[in-house]
Amino acid sequence: MKLRLFTAIAVTAMAVVSCSEDTENIGSSITNDTDKLVFSTGTYNATSRSILADSVYTHNHDRYFGMVKDPETNSYVKSDIMSQFNMIEGFSMPSIDKMLSKEDGEVIADSCEISLFIKYSNTYGDTLAAMKMRVTELDKPVDEAFTHYSNFDLKNNGFIRNGGLEINKMFSMRDLTSSDDVLELLQNNISKQGTSADSGYYDRIRIPLNMPYTSKDGKTYKNYGTYIIRTYYEHPEYFQNSYWFVHNVCPGFNFEITDGLGVMANVFSSSLQVYYKFDREGTSTKTSIYLSTTPEVMQTSHITNDRGALEQLVNDNSYTYIKSPAGIFTEVTLPVDEITQVHANDSLLQVSVNFMRENSDVSADKYRIGAPTNLLMVHKDSLYSFFENKVIYDYKSSFASTLNSNNAYSFSNIGNLITLMAREKAEGLKSDPNWVAKHPDWNKVVLVPISTIVKYSTNNYGTTTSTISGVQHQMGLSSTKLVGGDKTPIEVKVIYAKFKD
Repeated sequence: MKLRLFTAIAVTAMAVVSCSEDTENIGSSITNDTDKLVFSTGTYNATSRSILADSVYTHNHDRYFGMVKDPETNSYVKSDIMSQFNMIEGFSMPSIDKMLSKEDGEVIADSCEISLFIKYSNTYGDTLAAMKMRVTELDKPVDEAFTHYSNFDLKNNGFIRNGGLEINKMFSMRDLTSSDDVLELLQNNISKQGTSADSGYYDRIRIPLNMPYTSKDGKTYKNYGTYIIRTYYEHPEYFQNSYWFVHNVCPGFNFEITDGLGVMANVFSSSLQVYYKFDREGTSTKTSIYLSTTPEVMQTSHITNDRGALEQLVNDNSYTYIKSPAGIFTEVTLPVDEITQVHANDSLLQVSVNFMRENSDVSADKYRIGAPTNLLMVHKDSLYSFFENKVIYDYKSSFASTLNSNNAYSFSNIGNLITLMAREKAEGLKSDPNWVAKHPDWNKVVLVPISTIVKYSTNNYGTTTSTISGVQHQMGLSSTKLVGGDKTPIEVKVIYAKFKD
């Protein structure tokens, strides 16, 4: 009976406590004298430090492409990407006798191109910066079983096909080769990008694949699209799903920045499009094979940071830092023993901690890097497995916080995590007196910049709801410094509760 009552009281008491710091009489109006709760509070100190991220898990859908100079470190950050293309199950083409795109009696593709679609609102830098890329064909697919991190170089690890398709292309994020009407349409609808009202107002980088192409078996085709179409008629089983297509036809392409500076473009989607004509009931019809990047296939990033420049910030112990992509995290050592041992017979009602931002002292710049919007707090021992296993924060062992109007990231109740850490230590010491020495990170968490994948659904009444369907590392540029370091402890505020004896 008391357990059920305590749960109900705890919920109400938390609301009351948030409105008043006077805890002396809490509980007197919501329970009788026999079961009256006794509350107490405590404030403890956590310590924090910066740590190098080194690399992050990059099998995600939030990709950035470009190279910029970080005004905080005066160093360069480069992000290259890899894309595979999804083959929808049940795909089919017209019978070969219906094909009108032919040369010398054999089917061909009229043209073929890859497009990188850019979300302007999430892009950093100069939209007109002149950049140069190298597009190369993969020799083999990057499988799901391969754990891909941002420091993994496809070229140096044998994933780029020797003698395969290679294209060098100049580009800018704002495609100035488009007509004036198209450019005006894009410019006038920037505010709609990424919204539910959006109807396709995006910049895109086009990479034509219309030069002769030689496949691995030595056959030469008019272009890459012709290779795709002829392979379909020779081996339709290769097109039955994404796995067969990626492993037998198109392993994917790597996109590498080779020159230029000033833009980091958010590539929200990529496509491979093959154009051809066929006979539809006596009418010549132009159409295309349209393949895009989806969660069913791999999309990865290769991040290049100046490690020396990042280490200078890490060694600045007057603050802690958070930088993305794959830059710096903040490690926090929580006062678990102090919280749980001083009030060993009490229950943790609430444990809260705030991480205040220190405003940047970097001089105003046209392209200032913004602070991360969302931070994840995760046990240090689970930092890598959290993203590899595609876990979503549960507010039990992992927590998320959004930068608030007080210029802080607030974690309002991490009591479950404190209890979990204390329990793991107690269980470990039962079987091994040296458990703490063997598990030095048992009471440590890491603050990581993240982005979320939001899924929208509409019910029969037309009401739309949103849910978080995925969490991934923030791959765009973000930077902030937090109050902390070796001279400034972080306050952890605790509210305890127990039934009156």
